[in-house]
Amino acid sequence: MTSYANTISFPLHTPGRTTKASPADVRRNNRSLVFGLLFPNGQLSRADLGRQTGLSRVAISGVANSMLDEGLICESGFDVNASGKGKRGTLLSIDTSRLHIISVDLSQEHLVQGAVTDLLGTPQQRMEMALGPDNDINADMIVQLVDQLRTDIDADTIIGIGIAATGVVEDGVIRESTVLGWRNLDLRGMLERRFGFPVTISNDVVCSMLAERFFGHGDKSMLFIKIDRGIGAATLIDDVTVIGQNHAGGEIGHISLDPESGVLCPCGKRGCLETMVTSPVIRERIRRASTPEEQLDIIRSCGEQLAAALAMPIGLLDINDICVYGPPDIVNAAFLEATQRRVDMVSSSKFHKHTSVRRCQVGSDIALRGSAIDVVHHYIENGH
Repeated sequence: MTSYANTISFPLHTPGRTTKASPADVRRNNRSLVFGLLFPNGQLSRADLGRQTGLSRVAISGVANSMLDEGLICESGFDVNASGKGKRGTLLSIDTSRLHIISVDLSQEHLVQGAVTDLLGTPQQRMEMALGPDNDINADMIVQLVDQLRTDIDADTIIGIGIAATGVVEDGVIRESTVLGWRNLDLRGMLERRFGFPVTISNDVVCSMLAERFFGHGDKSMLFIKIDRGIGAATLIDDVTVIGQNHAGGEIGHISLDPESGVLCPCGKRGCLETMVTSPVIRERIRRASTPEEQLDIIRSCGEQLAAALAMPIGLLDINDICVYGPPDIVNAAFLEATQRRVDMVSSSKFHKHTSVRRCQVGSDIALRGSAIDVVHHYIENGH
């Protein structure tokens, strides 16, 4: 991927592996370059695309015409800034009118949320399934939701199904999700057999990070923290998502800050961050506080505890952007200021410039939008 906030590209081969590029690889790479320069909100002429990619006029014309026919891009006016007396170039941009994604968010408590989105992840049609306190999400609910969402859409316009799920996800299999109560569930295989569309399943925090990267203020390298029923993280380094060897990268909630005398965590350790800094834990502590000042102190102490867990990855990865997503009654000014203050104390040095701690800029559809972008990523990468 490039370093620009409004671009995206997709590697064709495993890093470090050299392979001879086939004509199909070349076409796929050219399409990825062009799409990346336009996604999400770019507008460029064919000449501009040629200059920025280094591709010939013939190559740009071929890939652009193919993407126009496919519905990935559209012509969106003329280049009013072009110099000279010649014909103004026709601008190209992402087409949000023809292709669709079915996106499902499984990360919310007592709610399964789905949407039909465009290529920018913008919901065009929504559907929700509310769950009672004793109801658990199951695969049949997801099938029912997807089935209803696709009813009024031309199947030929659907490029895939995207699922944002809690827990450890490996190649479409939910290896472990304590929140959903699933273990080794091949959700992708089940949905692909049922519907015939490509299915992309990713951790909900990774999906949320993608949405913040392209539609918020995310840097090409950042730590994204999500505080909810649990606490999770996702890491982006030079626009590459860090998944981890066991597909469990981002399990910041189980970093132990007090392994000897802390509260026992369901993971088996004591003093894990998840026993201190989650929405239910913080709200219960605030409820028991006797004064507003004591409540404020609780919020501040939780921000400092988060900073303690962040200190090592900040120093190890040299990251300057920390984005925190969570309910506004918890991730408020006092929380962020306390986190920032402690991060400055433990990470600032002559080797590392200031790390900014900020609130996420994308709203309640963040996981839905991110899972849709994940589908687009895989669609472009796989050369459909």
